[in-house]
Parts: sequence; structure tokens; C-alpha cells
Amino acid sequence: MGDSAAEEDPRRVYSPDDDHNFPDEKLNSILEFVDADEEIAAYLEAQNVNAVDRMRYNDHGTKHIEIVRNRALCLYNLLKDGNVDFNGARQQGLTEADESVIIALAATLHDVGHIVHRDSHAYYSIPLAADILDRVLPEYYGVGEAVRMKGEVLHAILCHHRSETPLTTEAGVIRVADALDMEHGRSRIPYEHGGRGINTLSSQAISRVSLQRGDTTPVMVEIEMTNAAGVYQVDNLLKAKLRDSGLEDQIRIVAVNTNENREQLVERIEL
Repeated sequence: MGDSAAEEDPRRVYSPDDDHNFPDEKLNSILEFVDADEEIAAYLEAQNVNAVDRMRYNDHGTKHIEIVRNRALCLYNLLKDGNVDFNGARQQGLTEADESVIIALAATLHDVGHIVHRDSHAYYSIPLAADILDRVLPEYYGVGEAVRMKGEVLHAILCHHRSETPLTTEAGVIRVADALDMEHGRSRIPYEHGGRGINTLSSQAISRVSLQRGDTTPVMVEIEMTNAAGVYQVDNLLKAKLRDSGLEDQIRIVAVNTNENREQLVERIEL
């Protein structure tokens, strides 16, 4: 990422290649197809209009999708290294290689419903994503496998909404990864336009999010924040997404206040 891109959005993208390698040819091929698809690209750009331009909410566009997908795949790899079972593809009689494909497609399409409305967008995402999947999946799967893949991807998309309970590990990954895009760059646009809601202010307080292998759990998420407002992102958003995700015992979250001039109101939080 060049300097101009970093200035445009300072969020750090934690790539799967940072610590892990994804050698699966099917995943790579599908990602290339998806990233080159004009319709999908148009959705990712258009879905930010309602969220940011009209409602002054945090970013839900192309950059958000890139970060959520990368972090979802990193979560997947760390959890696999920790021998966590992924039941979605397995219970459908699909292959282990399809687990990461389900996660990548769900991460890419989970917010397309924003083009209809921010409110209840997860439910609007289902028919829109279904139409896209009907075009993408037959390129790589037979009819029966495509149907099963479609169901698993749509389940994961639906369950990124906190009102729905994930029934698969793949869906749990999407639910948590969606909340891991919380750094200050995500709220840059609404903040510059005068937005001072709790979502914007709390996101402005988060300087860095990193994923790594944990000592006591397969995954440790470390969050650096510059003031106590960041607690809202950690406690009200990320903690709420982790709850009932099925991954509560697999992910440890540590948030640290890195402001040298900080008041001692909040110095460290562990979930």
C-alpha cells in the first residue's frame, strides 16, 4: 500500500500473508474472480452511500470489506492451527478447502444489503448475495455443491447480525471479523463531516488491531487505544459480536490504552 493510500485510510490491513500462507488454488482462483468482477465492485462502492453519505455512519464500503475478509481469513488460519473444528463445510459433505471459500465469499458480500438501507441490512443482503452467488459458484462447483456452498455463505452473512446465532464456525468467524475493523480510519469520513456519535468517537480512539497466536487460546486480539472512548468499540461492539459466536473460548481480547498522558480511568481490558 502506497503513501497516498495510507493517507486516505490509515487502517492497517492484516494480510493472511503476514504470518500465514494460503496455498489453496481454489480459494485463490475464486478471490481473483471476485476481485475482478465489475458487479461486485459496484456493490461494494454503492453500499457506502446509505451508511456514510446519508447516515454519517462508519465505513461499510470497499476498504471495510477488504479488511474484514483479510481478518476473517487470518482468524480462520489461526483457529485451524489451534485445531478448532469447522463444521459448516464438513456437515454439508464439502471439502476442507471449501471452509476458507465460504468465509471469503461471506466476508465479501456480507454488507451488500446496505444499498437498500442501513437498518436490517443483513436481511437485505441475503437475496442480493444469493443472486451474485448463483453467478459465481457454478464457475467452480457442480449443482449440488453450489447449492450447499450457497446455503453456508448465506448463513454466515445473516449471522454477522447480532440478532442471529451462528450455527457454524465459519459463520462465527464472519461475525467476529466484522467487528475487528475498528481502527480510526474507519470513521474518518463521518468525523471529517462533523459526525460525533459514539460509533465515530470510539473508533477514532482505536489506533491499531492485531491478530496473533495466543498462549492460552488459539487467537489473541490485541487492541491499542488512545483514550477511554475506545472502550465502547471493545465492550459494546466486539464483545457483543463475540458473545454467542461459538468462538468465545477460542479468542482472547486484550485492549491497552497507549496514551502516555492518559488518565488511569482505563489502562487495560481483557475479555
